[in-house]
Amino acid sequence: MFPSIEPFATGMLPVSDGNEIYWEASGNANGKPVLHLHGGPGSGMKSGYRRRFDPSRYLIVGFEQRGCGRSRPLATDPAASLATNTTQAIVGDIEALRTHLQVDKWLLSGLSWGSTLALAYAQTHPDRVSEIILTAVTMTGADEVAWATEGVGRIFPREWDEFASIARPGQRVIDAYYDRITSPSSDVREATARAWCKWEDVHVSLAPGSAPDPRYDDPNFRLLFATLVIHYWKHAAFIPEGLLAGMDRIAHIPAVLIHGRLDVSGPLVTPWRLHQAWPASELLVFDDEGHGGEQMMDTLVASGEKFAPVTGR
Repeated sequence: MFPSIEPFATGMLPVSDGNEIYWEASGNANGKPVLHLHGGPGSGMKSGYRRRFDPSRYLIVGFEQRGCGRSRPLATDPAASLATNTTQAIVGDIEALRTHLQVDKWLLSGLSWGSTLALAYAQTHPDRVSEIILTAVTMTGADEVAWATEGVGRIFPREWDEFASIARPGQRVIDAYYDRITSPSSDVREATARAWCKWEDVHVSLAPGSAPDPRYDDPNFRLLFATLVIHYWKHAAFIPEGLLAGMDRIAHIPAVLIHGRLDVSGPLVTPWRLHQAWPASELLVFDDEGHGGEQMMDTLVASGEKFAPVTGR
């Protein structure tokens, strides 16, 4: 990892539906543009992403996706509408940010949900993407949602029985959680968010050294995170045909796919299928890591070095 740096520019960019997205830029203002796409949906950014790319050679851009972090309004704001928070809307936000920053093409670096978003943006605007690095790869398809909310219960049956107990017989667990996280009752929403985040800690826990996410102790973060994840998972990322159907649009773009074999919540079959459909991709698997890990982050950094320019832009 490179030394810690602070942004040289930040801003709030007005986008569609009355939203404003927070963005920041660091590194070399004349360097090769790279866009960091954070996970969640709804996790927001941490500053560590700036350390993954050489600040002397990259213009490092990050933003907080609509409805979360420092972007406004938050998805949990009574004035906000979940109906306008979709993958297609965020793809539009990314394109608005690219235009605002006068970037021609950029490297996309997506982590977890960010990898779904990177694929969706690239398939919509392939001529604006130079390379792609995906870590803890997800495509947020209906099969992945079913696995993370139901199938993985075969590995954690006690915890899953508690998690799934709110669903009626024959009802999808994700639908039951959506009904409750959008309830008019704040008490119901809060209890739902607590149960959802407790399950999140369970199904990402298989890797050695895994610990509960301390961010879930914050009731505001917990509610926002659960609201956006449940919203996007219920709708399978608003891509009913699935991202594999659009791989012909980006098959030529160089990519590195980084994944942990112990990622039980996001099984290796997802990046494997993606790699098979992507001739220009390289798949790197780490046998002793899960939904993130030190080797995976080191490989992300090395991948950035692989795609870095010899000099600035």
